[in-house]
Amino acid sequence: MAEIDWIEVFYSGRVQGVGFRYQTLQVAREFVVTGEVKNLADGRVYLFAEGQEQELIAFRAELEDRMRNFIKDVGCASGRRAPSYKTFQIT
Repeated sequence: MAEIDWIEVFYSGRVQGVGFRYQTLQVAREFVVTGEVKNLADGRVYLFAEGQEQELIAFRAELEDRMRNFIKDVGCASGRRAPSYKTFQIT
């Protein structure tokens, strides 16, 4: 199976209880990406997305622009692997 680009992002700040996951889902629908977004017990939001590199870059930029007032810090990793998601979802 062909490999695909992925990003893994941890957002901190005031990112829970402000519609961050819902907004992430809405933004994901504007791009050709799959993956998931979820709240973590430590107050951060976790995002994992797969897609073509340029789609992932644009998706992340749009999300961070829309949610910039709530994000304090961002940790990100990226790479390539076999795809494992069929849709984008809140988990």
